[in-house]
Amino acid sequence: MLKAISFDLWETLLTDTPELSRRQERLRLERMERVLAERGVGGTAGRTSDRTSVQIEQAYRALWHRCHELYWSRDEDIPCRVQIEHFLEELGLDAATFDEASLAALEEVYAGAAIDVLPSVVPGAHEVVAGLRARGYRIGLISNTGRTPGYALREILDRVGLASSIDAMVYSNEHGACKPRPSIFATLREALGVAYDEMMFVGDNLYVDVHGAQRLGITGVHFDPPSRGTAIAPHVDHGLEIVPDATIRDLRELMALVEALPAHA
Repeated sequence: MLKAISFDLWETLLTDTPELSRRQERLRLERMERVLAERGVGGTAGRTSDRTSVQIEQAYRALWHRCHELYWSRDEDIPCRVQIEHFLEELGLDAATFDEASLAALEEVYAGAAIDVLPSVVPGAHEVVAGLRARGYRIGLISNTGRTPGYALREILDRVGLASSIDAMVYSNEHGACKPRPSIFATLREALGVAYDEMMFVGDNLYVDVHGAQRLGITGVHFDPPSRGTAIAPHVDHGLEIVPDATIRDLRELMALVEALPAHA
């Protein structure tokens, strides 16, 4: 009997267009450059040199590949502060030589870009999430976070009006593991207070979302919209034939899918 419905975040409830992604990235780079310049890194009078600007952008891009190699490709994750430490290492700097205020300032501007340049809400997300909760279902969310950590995503969801309809959220950078690891689904199940066979999980990625849910006995629904934004997980050559319990092309189709199931207690 279905009692809880949970969602992936990126490209399921929220999406970044290429334009939004570029604006977020530019904001991160400009603000990180400013923080470093104010602390005397690579420039004078609070301004970095052109060469340093290029180095900062290169370090920013190298950071993504480093995190993927060390953590994300293994379905592991790290606190946002560790990303900042790796970023400084890519610049040839030792994080241990920075005071706490400087590290906190770098983390704030790195983590907060998507708060100031908000992602778009996927069509139908507001009405579906609020509508399901109004029908008495517990609503959950799991997100593999990338550059934007859980504390920033909570604020983003609040600003776009989705947070109030979600009962439990689990973020990979806080949990330490990513989907499809069973532990991250287990943490959500415990927070929702239901059994695995009383849960449904909806996401755009067949491997991390559908397979991750199904192998625990959770109903896995594949959200396969006509178009998606830039927040798409890298392909994993898993060699599995993954057959979702259902596939929807529009989030609003979920309402009819759920209503066709036996009533929940």
